[in-house]
Amino acid sequence: MRFRIVHIAWLAALAGCISAPQPLVTTPPSEIAGSAVARRPLETPVIPPPSPPTGTAPSSGAPAGKIVVPPNTQYVCVIDANGKQQQTAIAFAPKVAALCRRHPEMGPCQYERNNCRASGGRVFAADGAEITMATEAEYDKKVMRVRFRAN
Repeated sequence: MRFRIVHIAWLAALAGCISAPQPLVTTPPSEIAGSAVARRPLETPVIPPPSPPTGTAPSSGAPAGKIVVPPNTQYVCVIDANGKQQQTAIAFAPKVAALCRRHPEMGPCQYERNNCRASGGRVFAADGAEITMATEAEYDKKVMRVRFRAN
């Protein structure tokens, strides 16, 4: 009986930890000028809506056309939720933007990409290419990441 209660409590705690992705937080317009990173929603879609191809099955989650990233933006986060597409431009301060263009494997750049993915989105670079986890693995080969754990 005690095992059942502990098991049920453990499952309830686990269910509380698993939650739906949180929406990507955007930067208020009044704070964009002084922030190191600015996330602003894009009004016009940068990925055209998918048109069903003739005679073939639709691809899973692939964009219909090449993505167009606005000027002075390093990344675009595209989140498909509830049948709607939310697109957020991610732009860095000039010094951080130069660092991310030269070394996309660095921490601030990686943090923003992971923040997008944690919201259930896909990340697209300035050249329009999607940055997948395979791309992240290639970035990790360039740097030595050290993770310290307590105990």
